[in-house]
Amino acid sequence: MDHIWSPWRMEYIQRGINPKGCIFCDAIEEEDDIKNLIIKRGKKVYVILNRYPYTNGHVMVVPYAHESSLEALDGETKAEIMELITQSIQVITKEYKPEGFNIGANMGAIAGAGVKGHVHFHVVPRWSGDTNFMTSVGHVRVLPEDLCETCQRLKESWPK
Repeated sequence: MDHIWSPWRMEYIQRGINPKGCIFCDAIEEEDDIKNLIIKRGKKVYVILNRYPYTNGHVMVVPYAHESSLEALDGETKAEIMELITQSIQVITKEYKPEGFNIGANMGAIAGAGVKGHVHFHVVPRWSGDTNFMTSVGHVRVLPEDLCETCQRLKESWPK
């Protein structure tokens, strides 16, 4: 995981490195999709792996347009969001065989949005018993697969 920005990297601890600007706009400007955990680039929307996932395969579907609300997006963008959410479900199901999904958006700080200014949708695969004591007691998440490996798996499995 050396090649991606992470709050667990030593340089973050030593220098307090923090991303500036909008994480979604910054990620799409970069060319290295694996480094930036970008799985699919569409015409107006892209799919990116969540850097702080609840479970393996937790992705976000993000419009290129930096808008804070769904109603600010044009119809073509909204249609592509739904298409990429559907494709995300199909690819994650093929690769990880979850028993269900949580799909949604947190719009506004009061709703829990971590990135308030850029609307995005979460696609979270779920399994029976996928919560554990580490999250509840230790306030940490334990994932059995490196994020770059997850990104590569989903990217390779995406329909051409």
